[in-house]
Amino acid sequence: MPATETRNEKLDLRLTPSAKRTLQTAARVAHRSVSEFVLESALARAEETLPDRQRFGLSAGQWAAFQSALDAHTQPAPRLTKLLREPSVFEHGRKK
Repeated sequence: MPATETRNEKLDLRLTPSAKRTLQTAARVAHRSVSEFVLESALARAEETLPDRQRFGLSAGQWAAFQSALDAHTQPAPRLTKLLREPSVFEHGRKK
């Protein structure tokens, strides 16, 4: 959240009394208001969750390189082939 943005949106939250006490205690320890503590915590969690799910842009050259990489023939990977031929630890002892 950019520092120049005005906080004028509201988000209501229903929680149990014990959850509220926990948030109040944590906010007090962090020297924050409950609102600041919850917002900072929620935004930190959102930033952990979103990176691989957000859109990203590529220039025409980058897109062409990406497409070429996807279309390129794979290199032989004998160790991977061997690994995939072996039974999984989850299959051990299972009758085929």
